[in-house]
Amino acid sequence: MKLVGRHFEKNGAGHVSLRPEDDEDMWHLYNLIQEGDRVRAPAIRRVQNVSSTGSTESHRVRLNLTLAVTRVEWSPATSAGESSASSTDPANTNSQGSTAGLQISGRVVSENPHVKMGAFHTLDIEANRDVRIEKEEYGWDSISKARVNESCIPGRGAEVAAVVCGEAPSIRAIVIASPGWVRDTVLDHIMQEASRTGNKALLSVRNKFTKVHISSPHVHSLVEVLKSPEIASQLKETKFAREGIMLDRFFKMLGTDEMRAWYGPDHVALAADRGAIGTLLISDELFRASDPTVRKKFVRIVEDVKQKGAEVLIFSSMHESGQQLNQLTGIAAILTFPLDVEVVEAEEREAKEEERKKANENGDTDA
Repeated sequence: MKLVGRHFEKNGAGHVSLRPEDDEDMWHLYNLIQEGDRVRAPAIRRVQNVSSTGSTESHRVRLNLTLAVTRVEWSPATSAGESSASSTDPANTNSQGSTAGLQISGRVVSENPHVKMGAFHTLDIEANRDVRIEKEEYGWDSISKARVNESCIPGRGAEVAAVVCGEAPSIRAIVIASPGWVRDTVLDHIMQEASRTGNKALLSVRNKFTKVHISSPHVHSLVEVLKSPEIASQLKETKFAREGIMLDRFFKMLGTDEMRAWYGPDHVALAADRGAIGTLLISDELFRASDPTVRKKFVRIVEDVKQKGAEVLIFSSMHESGQQLNQLTGIAAILTFPLDVEVVEAEEREAKEEERKKANENGDTDA
């Protein structure tokens, strides 16, 4: 992702202009744009002109539109047959960097000679074309700012490859996993083709290939791969591996020491208030809540946990580990010391009752 420009006010309002380059950038935009934001991006509109003779001509016009966002839709990939009008524009040669689909719907809020104010429109976000995101007060919180910074790190890219389609110098490991001996056949074929075609780039990363046995050839086996000792040392620094390892640790603790494994928004918030969290596991899906109050609640938990020196892992719901966490409410915590949920909840009820009594007493005194 290229950062074109940004400006933040002290109250959290402001705007960011970004230039997405690949599918991962589209995913970042999907997580940044929310209902109520204003988004400006290129669009293709079919315009009709009526001549003096009464004949009608239509042609496409590329223009920039600003929408007040009402809906954000993401699709991991679109086939050539499903491409939108904007991607079929003959003049458009910039959409090849991304196969993901990101559609922003809303009402037009900027003057334009071809589109009426208030008209409903859907923008198909394209790779290598600038997108401006404007948020109102408190919109740019610490989570959204951190995502902007993360997405714009030079050289950022996938650290673990499931499928390799070209040169990728930033990849640390190329893992071929399968039941049986399919992985050996695949690696032998890759190396034979690389030798036959003189592919020096592929031959030079021969030492990055690792073969791993898995029980079944499905996406959920990626978590199984990360646990294997063959690649643990190679991937221990990657975010994806760290997420898988900590999620596995949480599930094990849930079975052996449940007082140190809490999950659910309310319970995790209670643990955060007591400074008991050692590692917070939270899904990026929670930050896409349409209700700003709900989003602020999770942002506040993250900031509180970080301030107390604990580790925070924000899981991508695109990955298997993130999907597993979503099935468990999307938020969990590994505690540094055991806490009994029932005892903590009882203490909370007592504290609230005490506050209520004091409020009533103060009211009687004032009267």
